[in-house]
Amino acid sequence: MNGGDLVAEVLHAQGVPFLFTLIGGHISPILVGCKARGIRVIDVRHEVNAVFAADAVARLTGRPGVAAVTAGPGVTNTLTAVKNAQMAQSPVVLLGGAAATVLQGRGALQDIDQLSLLRPVVKWAKSVRRVKEIVPALEEAFQRSLEGVPGPVFVELPVDLLYNEKVVREWYGLKSDRGGSFMGRVTQLYLRRHLRRLFAGAQNASAGPRREPVTAAPDAEQVARVLDALGKAERPLMLAGSQATLNAPAIHEIAWAVETIGVPVYLSGMARGLLGPNHPLQMRHKRRNALREADLVLLAGVPVDFRLDYGNHIRGSATYISVNRSKEDLTKNRKPDIGILGDPGDFLRALAVQAGHLPPRSDWHAQLQARDDTREAEIAEQAREPSARINPLHLLRTLDGLLGDKAILVADGGDFVGTASYILRPRGPLTWLDPGAFGTLGVGAGFALGAKLVHPDADVWIIYGDGSAGYSLAEFDTFTRHNIAIAALVGNDAGWTQIARDQVEMLGDDVGTALAYTDYDSVAAGFGGAGLRLDDPELAEETLHQAQAIMHDGRAVLVNAILGKSDFRKGSLSM
Repeated sequence: MNGGDLVAEVLHAQGVPFLFTLIGGHISPILVGCKARGIRVIDVRHEVNAVFAADAVARLTGRPGVAAVTAGPGVTNTLTAVKNAQMAQSPVVLLGGAAATVLQGRGALQDIDQLSLLRPVVKWAKSVRRVKEIVPALEEAFQRSLEGVPGPVFVELPVDLLYNEKVVREWYGLKSDRGGSFMGRVTQLYLRRHLRRLFAGAQNASAGPRREPVTAAPDAEQVARVLDALGKAERPLMLAGSQATLNAPAIHEIAWAVETIGVPVYLSGMARGLLGPNHPLQMRHKRRNALREADLVLLAGVPVDFRLDYGNHIRGSATYISVNRSKEDLTKNRKPDIGILGDPGDFLRALAVQAGHLPPRSDWHAQLQARDDTREAEIAEQAREPSARINPLHLLRTLDGLLGDKAILVADGGDFVGTASYILRPRGPLTWLDPGAFGTLGVGAGFALGAKLVHPDADVWIIYGDGSAGYSLAEFDTFTRHNIAIAALVGNDAGWTQIARDQVEMLGDDVGTALAYTDYDSVAAGFGGAGLRLDDPELAEETLHQAQAIMHDGRAVLVNAILGKSDFRKGSLSM
C-alpha cells in the first residue's frame, strides 16, 4: 500500500463519494487509490472548478467536499475558489501535490512555497513530511474543516510520499554498491537515511472513524431572552442566511423551526428555498423598507456587511438580535442587543420548541405582503413590455413556470442573475447555489457538477450571465465525458451589464464592458453538449421545454438567449 492508497483509505473512511481533480503526475497515486476504493473520480478542465464542485458537495451534504490538484500552478489555480469557500463557510478539503521532499527549494518542477499562498485563505494548512503522517494529517484536516465556523483546509502531499518505496528509491538514484567518490558515498548515505525516515512506520498507518462536527447546545437563558423580546415586538422580522443551513442533514427541521416561530422572513444565499416557493411567511421584495420599519430584527447566520449597508438598514431603535457561529461576524459593524455565538439552525430549532405562545402579527404581515404583491404586479407588467430581442424578465418568468419540484438553481453572473433572484423561486431547501459574499464569477459549472452528483434525480439549471459563462464553458466537456446532464441558460446581452449601467452613466465610457452576441450554444455543442439559440420571445417556452427534454434524455444542454436591454436593475451596483 503506497501513500496514495493511504490518502484514499482516509477519504473512504470519511464517506467521501467524489474526488474532483485535474490530473498531474504529483497526485496520480491518489486518484488510482480512490478509484480502486469506489470513490468516483471526476476530472475537470480547470482546477478552480474542482474546488467549486467540492464546495457544492459540502453545501448540499454538510460533509467536506474534496479536491486534489497537482503542484505549483495546479494549486495556484484554486485560490479564488478556496477563498470563495472560506467566505461562504464551506468545509472543503484541498489536497495539493508537491515536489519531492529532497528537491524542495532546489528548483524542482512546479516547486513553490504553497503553504504561504494558502494559509491566508484556509482555516488550517499542513505539509506532510513522512508517510506515517498522511492518515493523521488528513483526519485532522476533516475535523478542522467542520468544527466551529466551517471552511477550507489544505494538505500538501509531496510526491515521494505517495509512490511506493521501490519507485522512490529509483528516483533518488540509490545504488546497492559502495563505490564512487567520497561525496557520492556521503550523498548516498544521506539519501538512504532520508528514505528510511520517510517510510518508517508507514506499515502501521490505518484510517480511523469518520469525523463529525460538534456544536454546543443552545443556551436556555438566551433562548428565553429572545422569546421574551419576540413576544414584546409588534413588527418583528427575521433574516436567515447561508450559515443557518450548514447542518444540511437537519435542513427540514430548520425549515420547520422558521415556520413555527412565525415571524416574517427574508431568505438569502443558501437559505433561499428553505420554505419552498410560495410560503406566506417569506417576503421577497423591499427588504430595506421592512428593516427600517421593524422594531425587532433577528439575523440568523447573516453578517452585517455591504448587503445590509454595514448595519444602516436596521433602524437604531430596533431590538437587534444576531445568531452566528463566527465571533467576528457576530459583532461586525454593529453590536447586537442580544448576541448568540452558536449555530443559527440549532438555535432556531430550540426557539421553535418554545415558540407556541408568540402572538400573531396579522397587521404587520399584511402590510409586508401587500407591498410584496404590489412589487410582483410591477414585475409582471415589466415582463410584458416588448423588447427588440428577448425581455429577460419574461424569459425568467417562463423558466420559473416550468421548474419541477426537484429543480436546483445555480446562480453565476451579475445583471441577469440579479434579475433572476427577484423572479425565480427555489422549490425547496438547498435548491439555490450562489457564490456568497465574495461575489465570485465562474462558479456555475463547478457548482452544477457537484449538485448533479449529489442529487442525480434533480434538474440542475445554471443561470449564466454571458460574462460569467466564459469562465467555465469548457466544463461542458466534463459534463459530456462523465454523463452529467445539466441545463444552462445564458442571458446574452453582449456586455458586462451590471458594471456598464453605472460606468457609462457616471464616467461616460463603456470601455471594458462590451462583449459580443457570441454563439455560446455552438461552444457547448463543440464540447459534446447540446446547444440551442433563442432569439424569438414567442419561442421562449418551447425552447426551454426542449432544453429540459434534452437534459432528461441524459445530455448537457445550453440555451443561448439573446436579450434586449432592460432598466430593471438600474443603479444596483454594490461595493
